[in-house]
Amino acid sequence: TKSNDKLCVMRMNRHQNHLEFLMTNLKLEQPFSIETSTIYEERSSTYIEINDNLIFLKDGRTFLWNSEKDGFNHIYQFGLNGKEIQQLTSGKWDVIEFYGVNEEEGLIYFSSAQENALERHVYVKGINKRTFKKLSEQSGTNDAAFSKGFKYYINYHSDANTPYYITLHNSKGKLQRVLKTNDDLKRTLKEYELSTKEFFTFENTSGVTLNAWMIKPPNFDANKQYPVYVNIYGGPGHNTVTDEWGGRNYLYHQLLAQEGYIVVSVDPRGSMYRGKEFKHSTYLQLGKLETEDFIDFGKHMGNQPYVDKTRIGIQGWSYGGYMTSLCMTKGADVFSTGIAVAPVTNWRYYDSVYTERFMRTPQENAEGYDDNSPINHVDKLKGSYLLIHGSSDDNVHYQNSMEMVDALVRANKQFDLFFYPNKNHGIYGGNTRLHLFTMMLNYTKNNL
Repeated sequence: TKSNDKLCVMRMNRHQNHLEFLMTNLKLEQPFSIETSTIYEERSSTYIEINDNLIFLKDGRTFLWNSEKDGFNHIYQFGLNGKEIQQLTSGKWDVIEFYGVNEEEGLIYFSSAQENALERHVYVKGINKRTFKKLSEQSGTNDAAFSKGFKYYINYHSDANTPYYITLHNSKGKLQRVLKTNDDLKRTLKEYELSTKEFFTFENTSGVTLNAWMIKPPNFDANKQYPVYVNIYGGPGHNTVTDEWGGRNYLYHQLLAQEGYIVVSVDPRGSMYRGKEFKHSTYLQLGKLETEDFIDFGKHMGNQPYVDKTRIGIQGWSYGGYMTSLCMTKGADVFSTGIAVAPVTNWRYYDSVYTERFMRTPQENAEGYDDNSPINHVDKLKGSYLLIHGSSDDNVHYQNSMEMVDALVRANKQFDLFFYPNKNHGIYGGNTRLHLFTMMLNYTKNNL
């Protein structure tokens, strides 16, 4: 806190659904003593995502904190007695990042998905006045880095088809200087005749509208039928359908499009920036609703007149590899080819803080763990399945793929396998990435 003898401690239970702020009063003179009291509590029927946005104000009486307690992620002001003074942001949209507070001016700065889940904009809001202004002007994705004192900020803007345009602004949003245009890169990109990434929506069988994007092959002909390559992630904490520059992944997808594939992606239930109910809908059943949404999406694409529904493939990394493995088994009648990189195959082997936030413990939720582990669905596999992992993966441990191999062999299912010795979760180093993406490209061309 702002006081030398008051320390605030954040405490959570193992289920991560009960949050407490403990105010500790320290008496530093002899005899030394500590007095602790609970000043704030928050509970959830699912889980609470903690953050590091706890800010104690100079008035010594209040603090700011992000919470999803009204169904969306917003910024609140509380007294040191834990009572809510005011909700500083509100609406059916999520704050994405809380940049901080200019206490001298009484202003907070943040980015949010107020426009929609695809875009990100920078805003300023008054604490005790009606100021509320969108500082970013260009549609797409905007992120800000503020100077100490919040007099200036650097805005990083991009959209799905345009690399970063970086500018310096004052705190009111007025342009001060263009720092980086990336014009040289834009001229280079024009030489490659890239296709436009297009956004669209589709409705799953539960009646939920989901966001998606598509990159069509150059000289696309709606009278022809094309194979489809579905790129996914699907897990909490990361969206793939955003109006921002995708860098090398975007360029790899352009390569696939130039090889004659329609490349698509979709954000299923459980993804970000659509409120707590949408994001927490996968609670205790990680993988279930997401897999259903990806299967629905595969069927939706297969029903398009310009798609060959016998040639729909799917690829993902980490949680996306987990989703790929479930889609190739539970969705074997939809997806004919799958590439799973560094997949979770059994939540019992993933780190407990992450897993238990969404699933609780295996002892409490054995059915949730087992029903959504691809090792228990390998008998359904029909198509071409490539499993890739780094043997020194420090995130999704190598054991996950070893277990998947054992299950596939027991089920007498043929599959393809490649391990990168001593590579971690990112599978970086030397020629590794070139080798990996060349292998994935060749596998796609040979099997899809």
